[in-house]
Amino acid sequence: MRILITGGAGFIGSHLCDRLLAEGHQVIAMDNLSTGSVNNIAHLAGHDNFLFIKHDVTNYIYIEGKLDAVLHLASLPSPVDYLEKPIQTLKVGALGTHKALGLALEKGARFLLASTSEVYGDPLVHPQAETYWGNVNPVGPRGVYDESKRFAEALTMAYHRAHGVETRIARIFNTYGPRMRLDDGRVVPNFVKQALLNEPLTVYDDGSRTRSFCYVDDMVEGLYRLLLSDEVYPVNLGNPREMTILEFARTVLKVSGSSSPIVFVIPKDERTKDDPQVRQPDISKARRVLGWEPRVDLEEGLRRTVEWFRARVQK
Repeated sequence: MRILITGGAGFIGSHLCDRLLAEGHQVIAMDNLSTGSVNNIAHLAGHDNFLFIKHDVTNYIYIEGKLDAVLHLASLPSPVDYLEKPIQTLKVGALGTHKALGLALEKGARFLLASTSEVYGDPLVHPQAETYWGNVNPVGPRGVYDESKRFAEALTMAYHRAHGVETRIARIFNTYGPRMRLDDGRVVPNFVKQALLNEPLTVYDDGSRTRSFCYVDDMVEGLYRLLLSDEVYPVNLGNPREMTILEFARTVLKVSGSSSPIVFVIPKDERTKDDPQVRQPDISKARRVLGWEPRVDLEEGLRRTVEWFRARVQK
């Protein structure tokens, strides 16, 4: 297949480029590099089946020739980014999705939307299944990201129903691994960087919030299977192993061999306003429809991630 990946120089997008090329597909990566980096795809320079285009997907997208699939991963998923750039976040979720869907319609291509567990907001149902409609504050600071993805899902289904576009929707839960940004602002790079620098690990509030962490190789496998499937409606992709942030901090210290202390802080900004108290995917549908579930355990995934970060921190 000839495949376009928006956000192709990002964390998950670049790993997806690697996987699709390994499967023998032709890949076009598109990114405006606002949060992605050419370093993530530098190893693909000169590859016969790879092309990079620097472009903002909120503007009209032109691709010469046929396309078999459009994978829309362009996004500002980090709280650091979407709190700093709220309007851009909404634009890439709305205008960017509209432009990517229009391209898929024009080319007769299959469309996959990378949505998020954040569509569930601060959930009142636990664990979260695809049938749950969520608990989102539309006017809170996190609403710009949550609602941009909820709108993107609605728009994707509208193109499927009105225009017959073959659509797929992945609701991605917390994913980690090499190529995350050191300044990403999310818990994995925060803790790993602090541990490697022997700085205190800053746990917000009392550390009782829960998350479920999925290694990037497992996530890419799920996305690839979803792309090739016949499932139109959303599918959760994530690791159902739930743990508190405090437990996660202790795991990072164990894997990294760091002697950093753990300190508890109460943020004075809006970083944790409307922050979900719990997060755990129900992946029954992914198991049934895709035959997929995560295989890399947390300690092994963290070991790979820590080694990647260690080289960057030393630089």
